[in-house]
Amino acid sequence: MSHEARRAIEDAARVSQRRLIAFLSSRCRDLARCEDALGDAFHEAIEQWPQSGVPASPEAWLLTVARRRLIDRSRRADTEHRAEAALLVAWEEALAASAQADFPDDRIKLLFVCAHPAISAEMHTPLMLQVVLGLDAARIASAFLVAPAAMGQRLVRTKLKIRDAGIPFEVPGPERLPERLEAVLSAIYAAYGAGREVLDADDQRSDLRAEALTLARLCAALLPAEPEAWGLLSLLLYCEAREPARRASDGRYVRLSEQDTTLWSEPLLQEAEAALQQASRAPRFGRFAFEAAIQAVHAQRRSTGETDWAALATLYGALMRVAPTIGAGVAQAGAVLEAHGAAAALPFLDAFEPPDVLSYQPYWAVRANVLERLGRTSEAKAAYEQAIGLSGDAAVRAHLAERLARLG
Repeated sequence: MSHEARRAIEDAARVSQRRLIAFLSSRCRDLARCEDALGDAFHEAIEQWPQSGVPASPEAWLLTVARRRLIDRSRRADTEHRAEAALLVAWEEALAASAQADFPDDRIKLLFVCAHPAISAEMHTPLMLQVVLGLDAARIASAFLVAPAAMGQRLVRTKLKIRDAGIPFEVPGPERLPERLEAVLSAIYAAYGAGREVLDADDQRSDLRAEALTLARLCAALLPAEPEAWGLLSLLLYCEAREPARRASDGRYVRLSEQDTTLWSEPLLQEAEAALQQASRAPRFGRFAFEAAIQAVHAQRRSTGETDWAALATLYGALMRVAPTIGAGVAQAGAVLEAHGAAAALPFLDAFEPPDVLSYQPYWAVRANVLERLGRTSEAKAAYEQAIGLSGDAAVRAHLAERLARLG
């Protein structure tokens, strides 16, 4: 295969695949069949593009082939699917008549479909991560601590439920938004976090982050009166603004409190602040607005040169009252450590039940730091070793190994 064809196929798979899935499924309402049809289209591209050349619009080419596959399969199916095929034919003719190569971004619709109350709540986020954001079942299974095969089976069953229940592919009305919005925002946040942890290649990591950030912007634009949509957007923008400083020039991991603030993106910080102001117009802060406010305090170090750890400890305490998660609790302990010392921080860590934090890497990293400062060296070593063993990022492992080595 020529380099040009291979690169075009890789780019389409990375950039356009999920948009194509959302667009197709919003018309035929069968996620599994749409995924199969688009898979056929990519297979045909692999066979044809090296000989015929890369089409002027790869996305439009893939969309056309996938639509035809859906039409062919529908015509061979039962009466209901034949009627669907007729609709797809009319849709294709209308698009051909307009010569329109672009297509709308229906991913937000699909996110809300995946969060439908008829679908098991425990499957909302996994389904969104796979269907809309392209994570494979193995990575999703790892995040939810289940076997990949089991997660794969659950995802297949959930897609069939969407088809069989006739769940509408639309953004719900204002009265039904609260029951779905939290799950949608949580999935976008989880996808951004996964993008920061992808290890295979920098472009894969940045692509997933960019996808999540785009979806957060779309959510805020679609739901301008929802403060949590603005809170999530602000949170992701603050994190993305600091991304260039997370690694030193030699690839070493750099902690947030030690990052070179001149490397932070000023335009993204300004956009994050504006989004946080939008979120702040609500009478009460939600989870993402609090997390964005926490990042805003970190951002102030760019102008003051110092981190207000006491303010961070207070904000984390407020966040724990709104959304008590292990991640927020561990971060609160880290802020208390810097603001009030190791003796004050340790009770926050000891409050967790051992099974809940056994495999949570940040807990062991913070605990190791606390124990080190308390002079409990042997316990600190064991905690560092646990944190190193749980980390999937080579740069983070190296950073923790350095700290462990200093303990002798």
